[in-house]
Amino acid sequence: MKKIGFLSFGHWANHPGYATRTAGDTLLQSIDLAVAAEEIGLDGAYFRVHHFAAQLGSPFPLLSAIGAKTSKIEIGTGVIDMRYENPLYMVEDAGAADLISEGRLQLGVSRGSPEQVIDGWRYFGYEPKEGESEQDMGRRKTLEFLDKLNGVGFATPNPNPMFPNPPGLLRLEPYSAGLRERIWWGAASNATAVWAAENGMHLQSSTLKFDESGKPFHVQQAEQIRLYKEAWKKAGHQREARVSVSRSIFALVTDEDRQIFGRDGKSRDQLGMIEPGKRAIFGRSYAAEPDQLIRELAEDEAIQEADTVLLTIPNTLGVAYNVHLLSSILKYVAPGLGWR
Repeated sequence: MKKIGFLSFGHWANHPGYATRTAGDTLLQSIDLAVAAEEIGLDGAYFRVHHFAAQLGSPFPLLSAIGAKTSKIEIGTGVIDMRYENPLYMVEDAGAADLISEGRLQLGVSRGSPEQVIDGWRYFGYEPKEGESEQDMGRRKTLEFLDKLNGVGFATPNPNPMFPNPPGLLRLEPYSAGLRERIWWGAASNATAVWAAENGMHLQSSTLKFDESGKPFHVQQAEQIRLYKEAWKKAGHQREARVSVSRSIFALVTDEDRQIFGRDGKSRDQLGMIEPGKRAIFGRSYAAEPDQLIRELAEDEAIQEADTVLLTIPNTLGVAYNVHLLSSILKYVAPGLGWR
């Protein structure tokens, strides 16, 4: 059995074909979709985070609101760009959201990818240290975030505080036990997947990664996952590693489905330059009648290696249609693949 969640990019635009014309539309519909997804039996509600864009940029208010209106579904991100974050403030926000959801937060973080503006993190007040790249800065902040999530005191208390302090050094509050073990790393390369395992983070692998062998996307992704699992075992962690892969999968069961996604059935892997000197491979979309989808997905090696599948959704088409898309996967596709 695999866990099945959705991944929303949280787009909005003043477009006549969009159900999400404003940021408010997207935020409120995201909450409604997570509630509906829980009702139909989905396992997770995940959201992309992008700054300087008409997309979701501040995840914790949204995650907290979803946590307050649901009771079972996992709630997460895929991913938070750590170049933009204050790790200590993030510990407080994440702790509060996790307590509101009663321990259902599954936070995906990463060193970041190309953004809407040049060096956007500089506008947030951050600079790499001397001799450090922006990627190094993102990983450094991630390690600080992980360390402070452990809840160990590190700050010297004021001898004359406004309120009484407990003895010893102080930690950040609110502290949520167990959250440290529910942090995921979004890896675009084999090396960073191994780094994630060594540092005790679960692995998120999306619909793109750096092209490191010229093989088909799903084969390269499966190899990445195997390297991650080997590194996790070698590191000696006492808990079980989790791995998620993202996929665009659409079961064509209505005329509307065929009209919107019929062309995606001819999708193929694509190559492109995601950053200078780094060729990336982008995984294909899947769109077909359920029986054909089952046959095609059964040959996806990376899906076989993962325990969680995140279905990317067209959030701009509204809550009702996305519930239909997700329900179709649960009803017509997942049973044939042994996901349910």
